[in-house]
Amino acid sequence: MENADVFLGLHDFLDRMRQPSAADFVKSIKSFIVSFSNNAPDPERDGALVQEFFANMEAAFRAHPLWARCSDEELESAGEGLEKYVMTKLFTRVFASLPDDVKVDEQLSEKMSLIQQFIRPENLDIKPTFQNEASWLLAQKELQKINMYKAPRDKLVCILNCCKVINNLLLNASIASNENPPGADEFLPVLIYVTMKANPPQLHSNLLYIQRYRRQSRLVGEAAYFFTNMLSTESFISNIDARSLSMEETEFEKNMESARAFLSGLSTDLDSQSNQSDQKVENNLKTVLIESKLQALDSSKERELSIRSKSSETRSGNIRYLKDESSMAKVPSLSDIENKGASMLLEDDLASIVFREYPYLFANTGDLTISDVEDLLNNYKQLVFKYVCLSKGLGGATPSLHPSNSQVHLHHETETVKEHQDTEVVEPNDESQKQITMANSSSTVSLASEENFESKSPLDEAVAP
Repeated sequence: MENADVFLGLHDFLDRMRQPSAADFVKSIKSFIVSFSNNAPDPERDGALVQEFFANMEAAFRAHPLWARCSDEELESAGEGLEKYVMTKLFTRVFASLPDDVKVDEQLSEKMSLIQQFIRPENLDIKPTFQNEASWLLAQKELQKINMYKAPRDKLVCILNCCKVINNLLLNASIASNENPPGADEFLPVLIYVTMKANPPQLHSNLLYIQRYRRQSRLVGEAAYFFTNMLSTESFISNIDARSLSMEETEFEKNMESARAFLSGLSTDLDSQSNQSDQKVENNLKTVLIESKLQALDSSKERELSIRSKSSETRSGNIRYLKDESSMAKVPSLSDIENKGASMLLEDDLASIVFREYPYLFANTGDLTISDVEDLLNNYKQLVFKYVCLSKGLGGATPSLHPSNSQVHLHHETETVKEHQDTEVVEPNDESQKQITMANSSSTVSLASEENFESKSPLDEAVAP
């Protein structure tokens, strides 16, 4: 399970599947996937079928010349490769396949969203010696990766990494404080706290998926211990009440109501902003554009009066002066362009769509947190309106604030590096977390990329019709 060569073993399995002598294996795997996918979802039956297929195929591997004189590690890697390929193909068919599972996911996530608003380590009787919320963020990050992968082993690794980070943190804390090594009584409360704070997506369905489709012969030892703790964590959160959090009933209900009001307020704001955006944009748009148009007209009148005044004062050179003014008048001023663009936007039925690319254009002051938010918001609005109006007046396309090609390329490279880094435990920056990395680097399990595995699977092309 924790062999550092598992990733290489997967590639070895795929290479063997390319051999002509593996054609029967390829056909069997494809046939199983097709026949399995044609059946209606039945989790208990589906889990039994998959486990039986894995057992039969791994027994066939051992008896086949392709794996002659191979070590037990290589044969185990072949089984891991088989599980990864098959379950990646069947993922959409078997994961959260029942409405009841989806409902439980939603209820569990909602409960964690509420409780995480007010829960504290003291509510779970976590000793001050073992409290380290800043470092627990690392464990939360590992657990939140669980939906990035499709293979049961990879999802299980996310749980194991989370648990190992917690275990190592507790061990380091006990050493630093000269206390006894932490046991289950210290570990489980921290895991519960970390899980509620992380609120991993579809936790219930992910745990069922691992239970049903992870090869049972490999769900043993440390993996089984940590996974069992995660199951206990889910059960605790599902049944959590005031007594579970060492609270008075009235205090618990009050906290839950406050959390509901807070989250409901956020949801209402988002829904209201979505539902009323067109009307709000139209109203604000017309108000600002009319003001802009009036200002532009006033500016034009002032300029015209100034020209007339100068013309009357300098009659001796009026002919040449008027010719110059006539030539200059042919070039539209910024005010004229803005006036023209504002008029075009007012007449445009879909004018509100123009400004949807600017997410903070009609935000309220309270939406931002910096001290000079009001000035920043006003300046931003003026800038956007003038920019769009001028572009409309020039007859050009609606402007966009999308990043340039170089920025997009840089962002893509950054995301690629980030994705590679996310397959391992992130190294903390602050001094308080350096010990975590040192204690954790030797025990966490890195993951292979799902995308690379799928795209390079020879089973998709090994058998010609």
